[in-house]
Amino acid sequence: MMRTRKTRNLKVRSRRRKTERGVALITALLLLLLLTGLSVVMVYSANSDLMTNGYYRGYRGAFYAADSGVNIARQTMENQIKAQFPANFGTGAAPVTGATVAANVTAAINTLYGGANYTNITGAGQASKSYPASFRLSAANVTYDTANPTVSCVLVGGAANGTCANPAWSPTANQYGYQYSFGYNLTAAGAPVLQGSSSVSGTASISENGAFTVQALLVPNGSQTPFSAWGMFIDQYQPCSGGTLVPGTISGPVFTNGGWTFGTSGKYIFTDAVGSASSVAGYHFSGQCDKVAGTSDSNGSGNSKVTIAPTFQNGFNLGQAKVPLPPNDYNQERAVLDGKGVGGAAVTNSDLNSKLQDVTGKAYPSNGASNGVFLPYTTTNGVKTLTGGGIFVQGDANVTLSTSGTSAQVYSIVQGGTTTTITIDPVANSTVMVSGNKSVTLAGVPRMLDPATGADLGPNTMLYVNGNISSLSGTAQGVAAIQDGTALTITAANNVTITGDILYKTEPVTLTQNQLPNTPADTLIPGNNKGQALGIFTAHGDIQMDNAQSNGNLQIDASIATICDPSGGGCSGNGGLVNTGNSINTLTIVGGRIQNQIKNINTTTRNVFFDRRYAGGGFAPPWFPSTNVSVGGLSQPTVNISLQRLQWLSKNSPY
Repeated sequence: MMRTRKTRNLKVRSRRRKTERGVALITALLLLLLLTGLSVVMVYSANSDLMTNGYYRGYRGAFYAADSGVNIARQTMENQIKAQFPANFGTGAAPVTGATVAANVTAAINTLYGGANYTNITGAGQASKSYPASFRLSAANVTYDTANPTVSCVLVGGAANGTCANPAWSPTANQYGYQYSFGYNLTAAGAPVLQGSSSVSGTASISENGAFTVQALLVPNGSQTPFSAWGMFIDQYQPCSGGTLVPGTISGPVFTNGGWTFGTSGKYIFTDAVGSASSVAGYHFSGQCDKVAGTSDSNGSGNSKVTIAPTFQNGFNLGQAKVPLPPNDYNQERAVLDGKGVGGAAVTNSDLNSKLQDVTGKAYPSNGASNGVFLPYTTTNGVKTLTGGGIFVQGDANVTLSTSGTSAQVYSIVQGGTTTTITIDPVANSTVMVSGNKSVTLAGVPRMLDPATGADLGPNTMLYVNGNISSLSGTAQGVAAIQDGTALTITAANNVTITGDILYKTEPVTLTQNQLPNTPADTLIPGNNKGQALGIFTAHGDIQMDNAQSNGNLQIDASIATICDPSGGGCSGNGGLVNTGNSINTLTIVGGRIQNQIKNINTTTRNVFFDRRYAGGGFAPPWFPSTNVSVGGLSQPTVNISLQRLQWLSKNSPY
């Protein structure tokens, strides 16, 4: 019985084993199928990644090719515009016709880069294994802007040597020129590989528009240059003499009659040419200052090595000739009397007596005066006519600047308990002076005259204070102080104390990076050159800042000069920009600063934006102190071009 049961169990187990035959094979096949599926997915994923990467590589290549094409075409446009101007031109007629230049440049740029074929991007600086690409222009055009501004000129000899109607800009004395504005637009298609025809797949398209402003200048022999042509100029500054230049970005041409000293407290970026009379620069490390004839210096070794390497975007020029300084402010004072501002001799009481009158018509006292506000004017047949270049203030005064309407500049001059208000309106061609219950209305406005010929160079004003300007400002923080079209220089015999904002009604340059698309700060704003210009000058004192504004910020739209040649005996030689009041949070200067020496400005943040209209000296505040003055014939003409990029657009970006 027991044997039979055991036999039966063995048979059952045998049958079970028979039914399980082939399971391992099925399992192996399932695993193989799973691995095959995973492999297929991996292949497809890798292939998809390769295709995606290839697409983006091609697109980015096309994108950068299009962007490079826009840059190449824009630079070619600028070169072509400049090439249209003749090597020699004079005062009888404008050197070119704006519409003709626009048409010629448009045709040339389309011939070079337009049409069906793509242009391969090559160059001496291109690496041998760099990614190949090409571009073509699908649209390119240059237009002559007849309204912003119109072509203009000022002639050496007036109408006798030819005429140009309605000058749209006001050049400094003894500099003459023509100004044009050209708009442009570009659209470039970029291909990711070298192409020979227009049948290209995978292209990117970029468009850009902007404006070129061209100044064709005739400069007198002797190369007169107003000091406003510098973004920063320091006369007395020797390398390794104790202090270091404050780090940061400095725009505009920079020069010193001494030598620069750089430190380790921050980065230096110079956007324009930097020069010095010294053949070496100072590089100040902790406890050590090296004098080096080069653009950088290092101290220490290994992990402790420290390097000072300022960024000079347009060169660092050592061992340059010193720039002669103005000996005094005689020309500025004389400009009030005759509008010419030349002569070189001190102005006497007799000179003042022969030209100036107060609000009542009383002449400036022949034996001098202690205070008073005077204008140069005459009376003929009952008509009072302003005859000189500005306003003369005897004694210390507070001066407040403001605008009225669309064309009038207002000066409020306070001496003791007396307030004198002068309103100058070039459009109405009138000057009105009011003091107490007295007033006088004069035909005409202050004007600048050519020193050599007497030709009228347009409305310009010199405000000369024979004393200290104890307070100079606009009417309130953020409120316009300088009217569009007002070209003004304020000169004090002693100190000038700035107590609040002095702002242009229209800012000529950008004050932040990318205020206009893809532009740095101090970029000229198209249409904002209204002829507004402010210079502040003293040859005998400092320009002091005693900021009375509650938030501690201060903005001065002016080229500031505290400069004089001490060897001539006519100045103290200690002129600087100095803070005499509370600490300033943010100081912003739109123009430039020209100083005998550096002084403490006690400021947390300092921004100095060069007014690029002053570049090259073709435009300046009237009668601003100059160097190498020579009145005579005309030297080789020069053509300066400035660029404003207004819009940049990627027209088919996948992002």
